[in-house]
Amino acid sequence: MEVVLTVFALLFLLFVALGAYATLKAVGAAKRGVDRTIAQARRTVEDHTLRAKSFAQIGPAGEIAQLRLALRTSMRATQDALHAGVAEDESLKESLGLFERLSAHGHELDADLKRLESEPDRATLTARLPELRSRTERITKSADSLRWAVRDRARRFADDDLGTLSAQIDIEADALRHWTRAEPGQAPPPWPDAPATADGRAAEQTWPKAPGAPAAEEPAPEAIAPPSWRPTAPWQKKPRPESTT
Repeated sequence: MEVVLTVFALLFLLFVALGAYATLKAVGAAKRGVDRTIAQARRTVEDHTLRAKSFAQIGPAGEIAQLRLALRTSMRATQDALHAGVAEDESLKESLGLFERLSAHGHELDADLKRLESEPDRATLTARLPELRSRTERITKSADSLRWAVRDRARRFADDDLGTLSAQIDIEADALRHWTRAEPGQAPPPWPDAPATADGRAAEQTWPKAPGAPAAEEPAPEAIAPPSWRPTAPWQKKPRPESTT
């Protein structure tokens, strides 16, 4: 009886532990989903704000908003392309590591640009703009190059797979139309037998002459040989004419 109670107690504890673990996992997943939704909403609002500033403000403040918007758009597009490609191509892990190093520089530049948005000294902004513009162009150019390389690689794999698939489909289509061509190794059909004559023997098989083919040479008829001279023996006498009397 004590063994049975011990087994039931262990099973109960096991079910409680599994339930607690499942609850924690569910809460963690929900929390990550909420955080992801909040971050995406915040990012969308910030992008719309930067776009509005780039059109509404003029001068260094408007250009800084344009630089931030271009930087964030390029980095986000490259990040999405890499994360989507690395799930199907393991060789993109090295590219993803390079992008993470590039992202560190991008976040640093975005922080600098964000601090300068509230800078009241327009002379300082004007002096810093060439350096900020150069950094933004270098980072966005590297991100765009990496993104387009990933897309070209995916398109090349898709083209290769499509070519192989097309070749296999052509072979299968030819196999399905097997009646349109002679099977390899198949013997040609036999020639028809010659018709039998009245006496039961097979008549000679004749074939029609091809147009333009020369007629077969026929043997010339033998000429009548002239009578040859034969010697007369002495005992052969000339026949006497019959007597009329």
